[in-house]
Amino acid sequence: MNIAVVGGGSWATAIVKILTENNDYVGWWMRNEESVEHVKRYHNNPNYLSSVELMTEKIDISTDLDHIVEQADYLIFAVPSAFLKNALKSLSKPLADKKIFSAIKGIVPDENLIVGEFFNQLYQVPLQNIGVITGPCHAEEVALERLSYITVASDNEVIARELATRMQCDFIKTTISDDIYGTEYAAVLKNIYALAAGICHGLGYGDNFQAVLVSNAIREMKRFIKAVHPIKRDINDSAYLGDLLVTAYSQFSRNRMFGNMIGKGYTIRSAMLEMNMVAEGYYAARLIREVRKAYDIKMPIAHAVYKVLYDNRPPKKVMKKLAEKLD
Repeated sequence: MNIAVVGGGSWATAIVKILTENNDYVGWWMRNEESVEHVKRYHNNPNYLSSVELMTEKIDISTDLDHIVEQADYLIFAVPSAFLKNALKSLSKPLADKKIFSAIKGIVPDENLIVGEFFNQLYQVPLQNIGVITGPCHAEEVALERLSYITVASDNEVIARELATRMQCDFIKTTISDDIYGTEYAAVLKNIYALAAGICHGLGYGDNFQAVLVSNAIREMKRFIKAVHPIKRDINDSAYLGDLLVTAYSQFSRNRMFGNMIGKGYTIRSAMLEMNMVAEGYYAARLIREVRKAYDIKMPIAHAVYKVLYDNRPPKKVMKKLAEKLD
């Protein structure tokens, strides 16, 4: 079984590092030819997690997506959701017979689809061949080999367990789940809530308020996921609550960082340029609004973030009004 990673950012690099721990072949697609040559020569990604020395003798790295896809049985996509369609433009090989796992934790913007639905509807990948990699797992801590936990979710227990086994190593513990929709939506929602946490931090709200905000956020997440995919699940599992906590509080969270800039008075454009990274919560806020309206779900935090990002409402006024609704 060959596994390949599509993407050249920090999370893609971290996943490649994880996979090389106990797999002799890891395919890796990167868009930039200079970065590919740098990895081959110096054994590290020059742009992301550059301190990580990669076992390049196990890595088949290329800018030729067709080659990487053709060699792989399992494909893990770890490009920002906003760039997914562009990354796939050069692909001429079919994906329908591949096992596709999303590590993106975002929304494909134009189609307003979670990544699993995107591959199912546009690339005819059967739902039984689709999965999600999620959990409270920042790339920066993986790079430092700090103990982290990953959840591999799929309707197909066989492929979930197989990939989980291939990803487990000394610093990665894995569990499996059959809640593909719930885990993927949770991964999307936690970015919105991290934006809210960042905005409030930028406005000067303290830890006491943040605890209340996150407490309300997990209840809001539970209402949403229960409405769109009502199966038995424990919202306190690490794939849901754990991922929310680390994204809302961590210094490595790009969504919290983005929100913090907005709270401090940055425009959306200037915050994006300053970060030079994609905050998935920005795109997610628009899709979640549409789904929330369709299911008539009470989601004051997500709605507040939408008003700040898309209605250009003053963050100070919006968050003050939100604070009055929390308990």
